Amino acid sequence: MSTDFTLPELGENVTAGDVLRVLVKPGDTIAKDQPVLELETDKATIEVPSSVAGQVKDIKVKAGDKVKVGQAILSVDDGAAAQPAAAKPAAVKAADANAADAKAADAGARPAAPASAGANTAAKVPDDNAGLEQHVEGTKRDTAADKPGVARVAAASGGDKVVAINRGSRAPAESPAPSTPAAPEVPAAPSVRRVARELGVDINTVPGTGPAGRISVDDVKTHAKQLVTSALRGGGVAAEALPDFSRWGEVERQPMRGVRRKTAEHLSAAWASVPHVTQCDLADITGLEELRKKYAKQVEAAGGNLTVTAIAVKVVAAALRRFPQFNASVDMQAGEIILKKYVNIGIAVDTDRGLLVPVIRDADRKNIVQLSVELAQLSEKARNRKIALEEMQGGCFSISNLGGIGGTYFTPIVNLPEVAILGISRASMQPKWRAGADGEPAGEFVPRLMLPLSLSYDHRVIDGADGIRFLRWVVEALEQPFLLALQG
Repeated sequence: MSTDFTLPELGENVTAGDVLRVLVKPGDTIAKDQPVLELETDKATIEVPSSVAGQVKDIKVKAGDKVKVGQAILSVDDGAAAQPAAAKPAAVKAADANAADAKAADAGARPAAPASAGANTAAKVPDDNAGLEQHVEGTKRDTAADKPGVARVAAASGGDKVVAINRGSRAPAESPAPSTPAAPEVPAAPSVRRVARELGVDINTVPGTGPAGRISVDDVKTHAKQLVTSALRGGGVAAEALPDFSRWGEVERQPMRGVRRKTAEHLSAAWASVPHVTQCDLADITGLEELRKKYAKQVEAAGGNLTVTAIAVKVVAAALRRFPQFNASVDMQAGEIILKKYVNIGIAVDTDRGLLVPVIRDADRKNIVQLSVELAQLSEKARNRKIALEEMQGGCFSISNLGGIGGTYFTPIVNLPEVAILGISRASMQPKWRAGADGEPAGEFVPRLMLPLSLSYDHRVIDGADGIRFLRWVVEALEQPFLLALQG
């Protein structure tokens, strides 16, 4: 007996993914929970385990395909012996033949619509329109040019035939064309329809990801979010059409998939909806760098790397406790600011697939050694495609460190639904003026290691004065590590 394995639920708001690798082939014997597919979603790369066991009979997807939750991935023969058709008893064969003959006779008894029937003539249609309605639903995009009340159905010969549908009494030949019939009801539970009404979403426009196109609450929410995002981009104005670049030379088109596509959508929405302000400052980390080098071996022995990023996580976690408006989210529909009582810090990690942001949870409750170890582990998992979806959710504030590459300042984009992000650039030796104290020379320039910092925040929640206070507190904590123990 053959059983289909369909793509299971992958996580919150994850409805589809791109196939990177199929891990089995026809003829393989698989067990339950054995990985059969490597899939790249909008958030991470995951291995999908099979929920069925047996011998792989057919594989329905290939590398590069986009698959949705509920879509059949492969079929498995579980070993149950199906009864051969030839083994049917003669009585059963005879019954089947009689049933087929009766069905054919019934079909032949129905009068066919005249070939010359015009738009004003209603053709006789069987009462059971289930198959017809499915076809109408599948071809609804092509009905714009059709006449009202007319749907295209496949003829027995493989061509298309235009048939007028009237579910009421049959109209006489001289009567006007019948009214347009109601569209088939989309498959959705009453609770799902209620959510759609509350969100102001037309349930008939929502693409369903469940079996047979069934619509779930997540489908409605995802569709609503896409409508809002589309409206925010350019104020709802359609994007200007691109020119034909091949007129000026050779081009190559590459599909935008997985992480890159999600990053583009997410940052576009963030930039369009958040009024960004970016403030910059320099931190003198000459003393901090000496301490970092002094204790680096101790942290390495624990399995981590004592980096500026790890230290910044501790500093920012303390700053979020002192400035709670930075540990918030905005609910514009409810007209509320959501203040969070926990401190989770997201760290931007550069991978070969794009930007990923693993989250360190309860960062304010961990020391720098613990943060260094966890940061090293999460970064490695992200680069090796082993990071789980839940490990990139629930962040309160993000840090992006580009110092390992170079640059001075940049404008990091706030990672919605957070309200602030700290950008770190490369530290460099710079002359700093040191004023002389009483009885000392007037002053002099001294070489100091200066770290550029860029703080972007949501101006709907955070005022400029609060922004610079937060950034100055971070700067002073980096310059005077004792401040963490004193005020942290």
